[in-house]
Amino acid sequence: MSREIKWSRRATGEWVEILEYWIKRNKSYTYSSKLDQLLKDTLKLIEGHFEFSQMSDYPNVRVKTFRDYSIYYRVDSEYIEILSIRDSRRNPKKFKL
Repeated sequence: MSREIKWSRRATGEWVEILEYWIKRNKSYTYSSKLDQLLKDTLKLIEGHFEFSQMSDYPNVRVKTFRDYSIYYRVDSEYIEILSIRDSRRNPKKFKL
């Protein structure tokens, strides 16, 4: 059952920071554009098959990993809310949802 995806302010800000990091690091938009497309493809999978992602350590929150990034999201009867997108290489002890 497909649901609309909505982004939290936090997740939007995190994704913008990730893309900006790669633009500055590579002095090019190429990698960021490819990464953004990969995220869109992953979100399409989540949208249609959200129940296949694993449950996170947070109540009622699922997590889907793509490349080195984790998408944390919550599902309700109307939509899928993207709560956070984080680089999985960062210290997990510093992550709070």
